Amino acid sequence: MQTQLTISTHGPGLTEITREVADWLARIGARDGLVTLFIRHSSASLLIQENADPEVQADLTSFFHRLVPPSDDPAMAYLTHTYEGPDDMPGHIKAALLPVSLQIPVAEGRMALGTWQGIYVVEHRTRPHQRHVALHFRAD
Repeated sequence: MQTQLTISTHGPGLTEITREVADWLARIGARDGLVTLFIRHSSASLLIQENADPEVQADLTSFFHRLVPPSDDPAMAYLTHTYEGPDDMPGHIKAALLPVSLQIPVAEGRMALGTWQGIYVVEHRTRPHQRHVALHFRAD
């Protein structure tokens, strides 16, 4: 079973998609197996992270911005891929550091996520985007 989600992001940050994935698993009647997610972009990522306190998502966004600042920051003067804007190459670097695919066990139709875990699209570009996440469920 396969499908694709289209996720609207709002600039840098984490957009939770746990509900969308769970709803799809319910629609297809998934029982036991494995769901794989793959983001079809080179400047966005996927992440499993705490979903209880929004400060976690804000702190992660701030951390990745400090770790890899925009290309117009003097610390990034060595970058050569800059013609798509100061957020482009840093977005590619962040996507190289974070996962672009996830695999999550499914038991009795539910993802085996921890109590406070959620699935996120991590947007690394400055402006909003439509991001596409391919989903694949394989039954046991």
